[in-house]
Amino acid sequence: MYGRAICAYCITSNWLQLQRMMQRMINLDQILHLFLDKISKCNITNSFGEINERRRVVVTGIGAVSSLGNNVVDSWQKILNCEAGITKLGDEFKGLPCQVAAQLSKEQLQVENYLSKSDLKVMSPATQLSVIATEEALQTAKLNPKELSYDTLERFGVCVGMGMFDLSEVYGAWQQLQSGYNRVSPFFVPRLLPNMACGHISMRHRLRGPNHSVSTACATGSHAIGDAMRFIRNGDADIMLAGSGESCIEPLSIAGFCRIRALSTAFNETPKQASRPFDKKRDGFVMGEGAAILVLEELQHALQRKATILAEILGYGLSGDAHHITSPSEDGSGAALAMLRAVKDAQINKEDVTYVNAHATSTPAGDRIEAQAICKVFGNHVNKIRVSSTKGHHGHLLGSSGNLETVILIKALIGNTIPPSINIDELDKDICVNVPTKAETWCQDTQIKRVALKNSFGFGGTNSSLCIATYID
Repeated sequence: MYGRAICAYCITSNWLQLQRMMQRMINLDQILHLFLDKISKCNITNSFGEINERRRVVVTGIGAVSSLGNNVVDSWQKILNCEAGITKLGDEFKGLPCQVAAQLSKEQLQVENYLSKSDLKVMSPATQLSVIATEEALQTAKLNPKELSYDTLERFGVCVGMGMFDLSEVYGAWQQLQSGYNRVSPFFVPRLLPNMACGHISMRHRLRGPNHSVSTACATGSHAIGDAMRFIRNGDADIMLAGSGESCIEPLSIAGFCRIRALSTAFNETPKQASRPFDKKRDGFVMGEGAAILVLEELQHALQRKATILAEILGYGLSGDAHHITSPSEDGSGAALAMLRAVKDAQINKEDVTYVNAHATSTPAGDRIEAQAICKVFGNHVNKIRVSSTKGHHGHLLGSSGNLETVILIKALIGNTIPPSINIDELDKDICVNVPTKAETWCQDTQIKRVALKNSFGFGGTNSSLCIATYID
């Protein structure tokens, strides 16, 4: 590692400065720190061994399916209208403490209109949703892979994940096994694999670039976007499809989350009020389902094809709590570290950030700890930042929450509008941030660059923060 850093620095910086430092016998760790700081601002080496300047990554397409709607436009409008897509669960969930969820009904989304019978046979519900969201993302990006050259397709990749597979698939296969092993579907295993959305999307569109999947619990979608951004920044791809899909609202999953007391149980008769991030009466999250996909593109590639640029991904921060399997670190240090790293990676000042789209799932501890972490990161500047969570609208999509909320954030950037946190009757006294309860104008001067963070945290202590901004040349 030291040798590679020194070689890179020799190429990109001042060789005489290196000689002087060596002569003074400065600590090698200090030398490495200087090298890495310089390198982060200069050139990087991709997987082909090519040295490239740090490439800018922009968003040119977005697609989403959730309980709010089958497309981005409908979903965004319902958020502006403070509507929630949460309903009461059916009879098969009878007897469980939680009786609400943000489900996609068969009446709302008829997958048969998007996918063939053979597709439905080999794809899990989560994969189906990812494939459907991908079509909208490609359409908004005005990208038709069939019209792209072979060379372009080799630099067009997919990074789509899944946080948790549908447990009813396992139970169904177990029941089939009782009648003989040959009754188990040959598609059972492929349907379960978290990376199969990547596989199906790449095969449908002949995409031969990086094919990468992420499964990091509720941080999956954000990690997928961040990883895809780095593939482009590092020169391994020019275009990436990034995001995640999740569909595991079934009795066993609900029961499992109830057993760890993660779900809301106090609003079973008023489901649209059940998800209430930052509210004093919040008592757990509401499970949701859906998918969201972004088209990420290297800036010059997007400009050359005259694409409409929706936003720019500036930075990406990751960390681990190293604390507990399901609970966040009480001091919020892991969340704070991810945010600080995203800001540093973006090469901006903390004071440039004016909005945080919070992970806040409506759990008593999680919302409080995240708010405190935000205050810790931004200090006095936190008074100039607005913080909201849209999970009151669409529930918690687990592995697909970060990517759906990134799509919502991008719509907020485009529309110069801060999305609201709904169902706040009384803000918890321990919440130390400014939380809008109605849609608000982001910035009076639309020429000023708007910069935001998108937080996502998951079981096992995995943390992610994305820094996203309006694109200004």
